Amino acid sequence: MVRHGETDWNVEKRIQGHIDISLNDAGLAQADAAAAGLAGHEFHAAYSSDLDRAWQTALAIGRRRGLAVRRAPGLRERHYGVLQGLTTAEVAVRYPTAYAHYLARTPDHNFKTGESLVEFAARIVAAIEALAAEHPGETVLLVSHGGVLDICYRRATGRDLMAPRDFAIPNAALNWFEVGPDGWHLLTWADRSHLLRSLEESPE
Repeated sequence: MVRHGETDWNVEKRIQGHIDISLNDAGLAQADAAAAGLAGHEFHAAYSSDLDRAWQTALAIGRRRGLAVRRAPGLRERHYGVLQGLTTAEVAVRYPTAYAHYLARTPDHNFKTGESLVEFAARIVAAIEALAAEHPGETVLLVSHGGVLDICYRRATGRDLMAPRDFAIPNAALNWFEVGPDGWHLLTWADRSHLLRSLEESPE
């Protein structure tokens, strides 16, 4: 699984959710670096969230790796309701109660018009397990979002949904899971070696 490359809203710490934001120049470079980092790996299929930031990342990888990418709306980021489009600082001022729920990771709060954490986690688990069932014994590339990877990390490690996030989810990092009849297993988390190589190789 690969998180999409950077967007301007990532830099601004603005909540994207289901709002369609494209990659910035750094994000496009990260997508190319992720493609290079996957050299030598064979994939039987590739799927991406249909939101543009993930789709652009997936297409960049697909072009370099010779993969046809299919859209998987079930891999979309969480819908954050009234918080979408705002920075966390703006949320704290406009919606202080919602902000408290956001910080507390309240499992059943949906920010008025969005998804609760429980609903979001159920959607992601169902989408990925359906893809795993469709591709038994195969290696599949998924391109998605930070919130989606948060759920996957917790599912594979037994971390509670409400526990604070104390693990990084870098843009365009590589994350390897096994998902099958015996459950979810985390193999490698947040591999950024390809991004560091890309920075070292970039001209000044």
